[in-house]
Amino acid sequence: MSNNPHEKIEKNVGLMAVLIAVVVSFGGLAEIVPLMYQAEAVEPLPGVEPYPALELAGRDVYVREGCYNCHSQMVRTLRFETERYGHYSLAGESVYDRPFQWGSKRTGPDLARVGGRYSDDWHRVHLINPRDVVPESNMPGYPWLEDRLVSAGDVTRRMRALQTLGDPYSDEQIAAAAEDVRGRTELDAVVAYLQGLGRHAPKGR
Repeated sequence: MSNNPHEKIEKNVGLMAVLIAVVVSFGGLAEIVPLMYQAEAVEPLPGVEPYPALELAGRDVYVREGCYNCHSQMVRTLRFETERYGHYSLAGESVYDRPFQWGSKRTGPDLARVGGRYSDDWHRVHLINPRDVVPESNMPGYPWLEDRLVSAGDVTRRMRALQTLGDPYSDEQIAAAAEDVRGRTELDAVVAYLQGLGRHAPKGR
């Protein structure tokens, strides 16, 4: 019988699986634990606050419709990305994102810095029928957003849950949420969310 420990491990699938899990766990801890002690990873950038009621509703629609499957929200530190999109993304921008929308797939452009680049009307037309403003676009339209009203109750409950998790929403903000979204459509909400992206990002590269 061989005394080679490598051979013993290779022949014992269960043991190998356990050892692989241990190594991966240590590797993950080595990457994650230091971030917990870095202020820039857990503290919001100056001006970054929890989403206002209408933007929060828009973000929920954005997630529900799977927009993150084609659009990332993470500008990498590569020069060709910063020249196109602006300053690379920082963790302090995403402190209040649950779940974060960094992503890695770009069927469409990155949206981390899209706020303010286009008018509200442009976004409305683009969301209803993208080819009206970008003829070569393969993005689907979302015309139903124009007909659906934001649920004030859902937004209020969501803000209350986020407050419990530590987001600094005041009771006054939560109480005013229903009025803030009253009569607004899901299209209004998504446009508000998009217009807020990158608003407090550092300038330059």
